[in-house]
Amino acid sequence: MKVSVIIPAAGLGTRMGRGAPEKEGISRKQFMLLNGSPILIHTIRKFVSTPLVTEIVVALRADDLAWAEEVFKNQGLAGSVRLVEGGETRQQSVENALATISSDTDLVAVHDAVRPFIGRETIERVIQEAAETGAAIVGIVPVDTVKQVHRNKVRSTLPRERLILTQTPQVFRLDLLKQAFEKAREDLFVGTDESSLVERLEQVEVSVVLGTDRNIKITKPGDMDLARLYLALERSALENSAE
Repeated sequence: MKVSVIIPAAGLGTRMGRGAPEKEGISRKQFMLLNGSPILIHTIRKFVSTPLVTEIVVALRADDLAWAEEVFKNQGLAGSVRLVEGGETRQQSVENALATISSDTDLVAVHDAVRPFIGRETIERVIQEAAETGAAIVGIVPVDTVKQVHRNKVRSTLPRERLILTQTPQVFRLDLLKQAFEKAREDLFVGTDESSLVERLEQVEVSVVLGTDRNIKITKPGDMDLARLYLALERSALENSAE
């Protein structure tokens, strides 16, 4: 089975604000340093260490390609990652990367550049589920009560047992994902994730693999404190397992 992973990393990270001096003139969250390495590097390493993954394709802004290539080389990842030019939106970046995927690829996984704490076990489970069903995503059940509102007025309370908060990776058969992007382009549809595009085809039911609360998406400055804690816990667990 051949599995390609696409990591869209061309976003500007406007919610993170200023404060990422890792590359001159850049404040994008995927390049912010976490224990000395860009968040993107931590994310990539999770897939490099997963045997089921065949290749990793990272979509970047054109003016970041040369810089990123040097970073990957310094981090020992030059031979593990292929770079492509991304687009102005996440959807465009994924579509650009998708166009470079070999036709003999079975599955394509898409993962957020700023989710560095995805576990290898979760990666493997969602890939295996997609291999059986054609489409699978990672999600968690919300712990808070969810309300449907109109402006600032509550209209209904949604049953939590029928809701999930979606995460990544999201994994699909190559042919299915290509069809989904083609239809979205024809219809001028912009989705919030890849699953929303595949759902519109009405060809397969998208399966959900339960993830963990630790698989956070680093989007705000305060998330970095939690990221440092999770990284310390990861490294402590590795040290204990090596003893």
